[in-house]
Amino acid sequence: MLAEDSTLLREGLVRLLTEEEHDVLAAVGDAVELLREVEARPPDIVVVDIRMPPTHTDEGLRAAMEIRKRWPDIGVLVLSQHIERNYAAQLLSSNAERVGYLLKDRVAQVEEFLDALERIDAGGVAIDPEIVRQLVVRTTHIDPLARLTPRERSVLEALAQGYTNAAISEQLHISMSTVEKNLNTIFDKLELARTSGYNRRILAVLRYLES
Repeated sequence: MLAEDSTLLREGLVRLLTEEEHDVLAAVGDAVELLREVEARPPDIVVVDIRMPPTHTDEGLRAAMEIRKRWPDIGVLVLSQHIERNYAAQLLSSNAERVGYLLKDRVAQVEEFLDALERIDAGGVAIDPEIVRQLVVRTTHIDPLARLTPRERSVLEALAQGYTNAAISEQLHISMSTVEKNLNTIFDKLELARTSGYNRRILAVLRYLES
């Protein structure tokens, strides 16, 4: 299902997804209607704009949070015109599975957009690489992230985008054992202990976003 108040972008997304053999159950222009449609026939994934009528502030985000609370099995991909890392942190804070946060410009990169949907559908996370890159710049002076080596930062950046260990290994041209070693070092430097009931990968991403 799609929720986007721009008719041009909404219809463009419908056409793109249909051509890629995805079933679009509904395409609506506001968050209230989206919630009604989701309740009537829950989809696999919802794609929703953060800023929607009537105030164009955070209606879409609040709808996404409501969907994650009421229908945790539904994947949620949030689109934003600008980088707002607090929103990304909010999306991940409750349950960092089957969730994504992309800039609208990323939609034009069709393969990346579709890849994000596939990762979310598989139970993963998809965070826009530009958001991650800007966070790298903004957090270089803040401990404990400042203690990470350049290689560890690259691994954490890829982790924050939602990539698996295998994908990180391929992307950075390093072995799986090196990825695992770097992740364990990152967890130690971020003081993320092995605690039952918590996923250290998700906690690391949250620490990254909130710093």
